[in-house]
Amino acid sequence: MSVPRGDREVEVIALRTAAADIVEIELAARGDAALPAWEPGAHIDLILPTGLVRQYSLAGDPASPTWRIGVLREESGRGGSRWIADRLKPGALLRIAGPRNHFTLPGHAVGDAAPLVFIAGGIGITPILPLAAQARAAGRDVTVHYCGHAGRMPFVEELRGLHGSSLVLHISEERARLDVDAVTAEAASRGAEIIVCGPARLHDAVAQAAEERGVVVHGERFEAEPLSAPMWSGPFEVELALTGVTVTVPTDRSILEVAEEAGALVLSSCTEGTCGTCETPVMDGVVDHRDSILTPAQRQRNDTMYVCVSRAACPRLILEL
Repeated sequence: MSVPRGDREVEVIALRTAAADIVEIELAARGDAALPAWEPGAHIDLILPTGLVRQYSLAGDPASPTWRIGVLREESGRGGSRWIADRLKPGALLRIAGPRNHFTLPGHAVGDAAPLVFIAGGIGITPILPLAAQARAAGRDVTVHYCGHAGRMPFVEELRGLHGSSLVLHISEERARLDVDAVTAEAASRGAEIIVCGPARLHDAVAQAAEERGVVVHGERFEAEPLSAPMWSGPFEVELALTGVTVTVPTDRSILEVAEEAGALVLSSCTEGTCGTCETPVMDGVVDHRDSILTPAQRQRNDTMYVCVSRAACPRLILEL
């Protein structure tokens, strides 16, 4: 797997406890360099000294000269968050790649754009924080629903300062759990769109309730959607246009694996269809999209795919690899 090498080095200038098991990390450019511009919803690849690559949403103000990310320490994870929580110190230097953004604010018009209902669960608040701030600054009608456990919900005071009474907290220990049906019904009555980020069960519940009421949902998943049976059940050919070879992808291997074996350079990271690193232009053929990133409309365009999980829905694809 060709992981992102990291096109710049950043310095850890502060670490703060944002909530139980959640650390807020502030990053700065080195020397006189400036950090790249970014839009709300963007994430970066953090390349740890251990070789692990992890994706974290930028949670601060795009106008700030520094970046903020929030990291949840996950005991059952693959080790990246534990290393950050236990070993990362101020002054440390890290390589990063990005920012990349697959989670931009829907709509552009001010005043006549649809109201927006943001729903965040746990650490899913990190991309929602700047997205909701951007929407409010643009004059959009914004409501933020934030779900979590007492003591484990970062940025609450910052959100209160931005949204006031339009922020609704759903704290499990206070028996104030999110009523998904009620929130989606209200969104439908107002012609609102929903933007959600959080655990898979939250996404699934919101998506089901919204579909029943015809509400448009935009979301970012930190966990991959379960894979269904492929649309094309047998092997298929993939022409790697830039590499100049055609390969056969068997049923038990990914396009990513076979393309790399044939000499194609494909950057990848999560291998689950959630990070977007292996995004590849499609030149011809029909794609069986199996990622957790593209919207239905983007899938319909059939002009890009994530080769770590997506496959062909036909005998042959031509990819810009």
